[in-house]
Amino acid sequence: MTHVGERPARRGSARPTLEAVAQLAGVGRGTVSRVVNGAPGVSDQARAVVERAIAELGYVPNRAARTLVTSRTDAIALVIPETETRLASEPFFAEIIRGVASELSDTEMQLLLILVRTAQERDRLAAYLSGHRVDGVLMVSVHSEDPLVDLLERTGLPAVLGGRRSELESLSYVNPDNFGGAWAAVRHLAGLGRTRIATITGPPDMEGARSRLDGYRRALEEAGLPEDEALLGRGDFSEESGVRAMHELLERRPDLDAVFGASDLMAAGAMRVLRQSGRRIPEDVAVVGFDDSPVARHTDPAMTTVRQPSEEMGRAMARLLLEEIAAPSRTHRQIILTTELVRRESA
Repeated sequence: MTHVGERPARRGSARPTLEAVAQLAGVGRGTVSRVVNGAPGVSDQARAVVERAIAELGYVPNRAARTLVTSRTDAIALVIPETETRLASEPFFAEIIRGVASELSDTEMQLLLILVRTAQERDRLAAYLSGHRVDGVLMVSVHSEDPLVDLLERTGLPAVLGGRRSELESLSYVNPDNFGGAWAAVRHLAGLGRTRIATITGPPDMEGARSRLDGYRRALEEAGLPEDEALLGRGDFSEESGVRAMHELLERRPDLDAVFGASDLMAAGAMRVLRQSGRRIPEDVAVVGFDDSPVARHTDPAMTTVRQPSEEMGRAMARLLLEEIAAPSRTHRQIILTTELVRRESA
């Protein structure tokens, strides 16, 4: 038997083989293969011996051969159905990407970022995923009727969503407590004595936006404040939509005394319009956002907001996906992350 430390003779500078590792470690070729591929059925002692042999020989697995044997590509796709402009302007996406990349940093997985903006790009993605060129898919910015989610289900690939289509979502997902965060924001405004509380909502085809609107409504009801359609502004989470909605709200209800923006960017746009109209923040109009992005810390005054753990959301999505890749038959899981009201000067 050959033991680690008894180096087998090498011929020239040929690349070390699986057989060479097995010979040096004194185990069978199958044991080495299981260790290299992360498969179960290997004792801790045998695994340690093989890993020492791999390190001593400088063995590098043949990734192409490994893919043929295991059907693994060691790649994960992060799909974002948004434009480059939206990706660059909204801090949420950067934090998601940072969280995913951080969770994958100690693995062999490559992260592929795929933007889908048109029907042609969606078809191209469908062909790509159908070829099983990645081991799994992460997706954020989920819309209720987005055919991309149906596509993920049809491919049978492990998939985890950042967000969900509804409470009946069939795929695994990670979601912040949108309802609870919005409820806490509006409860805070009501607790300050504000009685004409407006909101700027996100897109109605996103469950997160609908849940934040539901939280707003519940807090009004509990505070004994009537719901007024004139105090509802429609946005799409962007700063520009916050500007437009705030102009419309002031035209309809110039006496409003508080605004809950369903994103920090929309709240920042609203604050800009309020200042231009001569309203003091928070003396005349108190403002609360949602995200606790860097935007909230750099408004004037600094923005009170709801912190959603976007980076942790990315990490949790990646962890769930790695678990599903390792055990494809496992049941789908849902994770709801806690949100927190962060009080600053705007309310």
